[in-house]
Amino acid sequence: MEKGIKAIVLAAGKGTRLRTEGVDLPKVLRVAAGRPLLGYVLEELGFLESRDILLVVGYEGEKVAAAFPGYPKVFQCPQLGTGHAVQCAEGAMKGFEGDILIAAGDMPLLPRRAYEALVAQHRAEGNVCTILAAVAEKPMPMGRIVRNAQGGFARIVEDQDCTAEEKEICEINTSVYVFDARSLWRSLTTLRPNNAQGEYYLTDAPAWLVGQGEKVGVCAACTAQEMLGVNTLEQLQEVEAYIEKGRETV
Repeated sequence: MEKGIKAIVLAAGKGTRLRTEGVDLPKVLRVAAGRPLLGYVLEELGFLESRDILLVVGYEGEKVAAAFPGYPKVFQCPQLGTGHAVQCAEGAMKGFEGDILIAAGDMPLLPRRAYEALVAQHRAEGNVCTILAAVAEKPMPMGRIVRNAQGGFARIVEDQDCTAEEKEICEINTSVYVFDARSLWRSLTTLRPNNAQGEYYLTDAPAWLVGQGEKVGVCAACTAQEMLGVNTLEQLQEVEAYIEKGRETV
């Protein structure tokens, strides 16, 4: 029997760099081409039932809950990083032993086919974790996928922590994953805020699983454009332009 699947969508961010006069919204409610960013993400996750998509909300989470009433929610307060956000979801998923897709609520360009390809590869390879990656034409200031000598996944390294050699890596972490539920909760207990931000990073979980001899894969199923997230007004304008261009070609 095929394992069940649920999703966790990280939607707690304030979006400080998106602040504009007269606009005080959580990041995922900022509008691109007439719709909230989160609306695009949830549409592409439409192969799952809404009851199986858990939103992790935080800053002005009541507004997010009101905008998307058909989805279960948990609150992340305070907001201590992506690993902590997923930890906040554990109670709501108690007893579920299938696969958990973790997505970002501020990535409106990521298509359904990328999510589905990630899940399919995860299951075909028998992984406990599979990371969605994009291969850019040139290095980007994002987390890099570092491979071991055999070509398998070794770790994720953030841009600010890259060596000169790692800076040249063009395989980029999209921050979208599928985990086996039990492996996910086990790995989250090992996270430590040993970084300048004092946060718990979900990116540390796959490397810990590899260190335990578990099988972690990488699925390069999206483009550098499709993985664009929104952290600044310039990025919001960029994704809006892509959305409008896509509508023109339909």
